[in-house]
Amino acid sequence: MLSGKELDERAMLEELGRLIRERDPDVIEGHNLFRFDLEYIEARARRHRVPLAWGRDGGPLRGHASRMQVAERTIAYRRYEVHGRHLLDTWVLVQHYDVSARDLESYSLKDVALHFGLADPGRTYIDGDRISACWDADSERVLAYAFDDVRETRAVADLLARPYFVEAQVFPYPYQTVVLRGNATKIDGLLLREYLRRRRAIPLPSPARPFAGGYTAIFCQGVARNVLHADVTSLYPSIMLTFSVFPAKDELGVFPLLLRDLREYRLAAKALARRAEEPEARSYAAALQQTFKVLINSFYGYLGFPMGHWNDYEAAERVTATGRELIGKVVTWLRTRGAVVVEIDTDGLYLVPPPEVRTEEEAERFMAEAAAILPEGIRLEQEGVYPAMFSYKMKNYALLDPDGRLVIKGSGLRSRGLERFQRAWMEEMFRLLLSGEAEAIPGLVQRYLDDFARHRLDVRMFMKTETLQDSLETYREKVRARRRNPAAPYELALGSERPYQPGDQVSYYVTGEGVKVKVHEAARLATQWDPARPDENVAYYQAKLLNLWEKFRPLVEHGRLLPLEEGEAEEDGGPGEGVVE
Repeated sequence: MLSGKELDERAMLEELGRLIRERDPDVIEGHNLFRFDLEYIEARARRHRVPLAWGRDGGPLRGHASRMQVAERTIAYRRYEVHGRHLLDTWVLVQHYDVSARDLESYSLKDVALHFGLADPGRTYIDGDRISACWDADSERVLAYAFDDVRETRAVADLLARPYFVEAQVFPYPYQTVVLRGNATKIDGLLLREYLRRRRAIPLPSPARPFAGGYTAIFCQGVARNVLHADVTSLYPSIMLTFSVFPAKDELGVFPLLLRDLREYRLAAKALARRAEEPEARSYAAALQQTFKVLINSFYGYLGFPMGHWNDYEAAERVTATGRELIGKVVTWLRTRGAVVVEIDTDGLYLVPPPEVRTEEEAERFMAEAAAILPEGIRLEQEGVYPAMFSYKMKNYALLDPDGRLVIKGSGLRSRGLERFQRAWMEEMFRLLLSGEAEAIPGLVQRYLDDFARHRLDVRMFMKTETLQDSLETYREKVRARRRNPAAPYELALGSERPYQPGDQVSYYVTGEGVKVKVHEAARLATQWDPARPDENVAYYQAKLLNLWEKFRPLVEHGRLLPLEEGEAEEDGGPGEGVVE
């Protein structure tokens, strides 16, 4: 294959177009395809006046400014389309994955591939700012690096894209579009399609308003032993179907038909996954049932979706009120039987069974009795048994499973706002605590303090990675108008030659001496850290570790489960759309 060693830039752009037309792909995949690759190719093609006629009809690549909402972040990007083909950005797939997982250090292809175990041991790595110099000195190494990028992009797509390919066969949207749309928008599309097919009028969305959400509560803090996890299977969809809670504006009754059909499809897909003998068939069925599961659970969210034509906030409130009533009924029954309820999270709860429940069989019978108090159509199932649990705050806890695996839940314990050394220390601390070795935790604290003092930690352990929410121009204006304080990632982006934009991530560490430093002035890019001359602020990072330890120390030293006087309870807010344009 010809490369930049034989071709100039204009010829490479023309060769790219020729290869696309020759190979005629249905899908063109890339990592950061929309926010870098295509923008760069478009700009270079414009300079050389090379038409990007990639469409199956000979039409050009076209782009326009767009945005997407991923959880709490709005990401601006340039959306591209080309006739007859789908453009799939694995960077976007990774964003969607991490909304629920919250376990990625960054969204760069190299870090993502390492996280998922997709990186080849012999993979070629080159720092971004050294690629040009490396090309002049060793072009073969750069080509190997580029091919490894291609292989990893394909592997990430194989891992994360399959459910969206299934969705493209369900929804009235192209494959490229289902990746960029939220589940509530997709459900709205199904309703729109059926109403239009029957030539019926489309209602206007009801105006948005707040409404009460699910029931979450924490009743105990500290260490619990022999913990059962019980879960109401698909609580909100089950409530809607059992009690006929559907949008009032759905005069044709399409909403419940869709919900019932998707539930049946999911059950069929689960059965198919169990029966399938070939790995490919099993993988497809698993993706199918997971897709239907996510969609089914999104029907409640649709009721409170501001842009949903058939949204219904009163129906959403009836669903959550019924859910709170049912879960409350289970909690009352458990307490009368001597169980200790540790925490409730909307449709599930963690509890310590009464002392007479000792064996696994006895636990199953106990939970079956609890399930029997619920109405037909609402299923309470035992999801797991854990030798130990650390209950910290609402929706923040750690579990030790029977195989010795540690599961950490909650944004407060897994937040990307925590440096990696903090998460690593907590993981080791929780394992010691739940394994009955709490006396070793002070020694663990000292080991980390010594690691900092002797510069034994790599920059990846203490750097912080933050995502830019505003453009650099908007940030400058807000700081100038005193509507926000200076922030390290933005200051570093401003001083960089790279053209940063909203959605980009900046990784940095803190230099200087002493605890009370101005981070935005003492920060340096993580790529500037030199292991031969480490300059991280030892006192600053040691203080962060000690502050973290002080948060847990009272519960660790007490060593038992501490009931809260009244139970700290809260209601979730209404659901929102995951991705909108």
